[in-house]
Amino acid sequence: MISQPFEYSKAATLADALKAVAAGAKPLAGGMSLIPLMKLRLAAPDSIVDIGSIAGLNYIKEEGGSIHIGAGSTHHQIEASALLRAKCPLIAETASWIGDVQVRNRGTIGGSVAHADPAADYPAALIALEAKFVLANQNGERTVSAADFFVDTFTTALEPGELVREVIVPAEAGGVGTSYQKMVQPASGFAIVGVAARIASSGGKITMARVGVTGVSPTPYRAANVEAALANGDVAAASALVSEGVEANSDIHASANYRLQMAKVFCARAIRAAMSRA
Repeated sequence: MISQPFEYSKAATLADALKAVAAGAKPLAGGMSLIPLMKLRLAAPDSIVDIGSIAGLNYIKEEGGSIHIGAGSTHHQIEASALLRAKCPLIAETASWIGDVQVRNRGTIGGSVAHADPAADYPAALIALEAKFVLANQNGERTVSAADFFVDTFTTALEPGELVREVIVPAEAGGVGTSYQKMVQPASGFAIVGVAARIASSGGKITMARVGVTGVSPTPYRAANVEAALANGDVAAASALVSEGVEANSDIHASANYRLQMAKVFCARAIRAAMSRA
């Protein structure tokens, strides 16, 4: 299908982009989410502002013990970043799972998280990393945690006139192991189930555990019950709790029950892989 007519403009600066968004324009970065929706006429914006060339949104840098990722950074840049591979490998590994090479070369982290697809990969990792999002509008900025950012299916904490400007993740200390394990929907590359684990251990005991889950329910979530149970060291028993009390998605790709069962399997895989890297 062909999209409905729309007005197109290209922003040279973040200020230009925020002005256009405040006036009602829909932001376009890589176009991996918006363009397909427009072609299917599931989205029909009257105007679009292209923010894909704003240099101030494309960076990966370390400051004050954290790594700051500009919202315009592509999945490929995140996957290939030497800084992220060394100090926050979970986000780099997760980026490598997204779509295919063409998608990773065009899609951006800001566009992905703002779209909030319930089967997207980043949310699991960002929740496990306890990431923060810097949201900007014409009047200033605010910071929102990953746990509070993802509200529902295709729904985030973004307010009208706001853009995701930056994602902040920790520069991991030594001794922390991470892993993202995913059951892939073959045609789209999205996650039927995706689990991110972040584990620290000392003396053979788990001292810190963070587990993020995507693809299973309408909203990505942190499996706090799994994290608490891991203190006992039984990975299988802890992983069995990952779908406890969760209202699972059901669609043509997987039933709710299948997703709940696979969540246990991939949770155990992610935790064991993270432990092996700690």
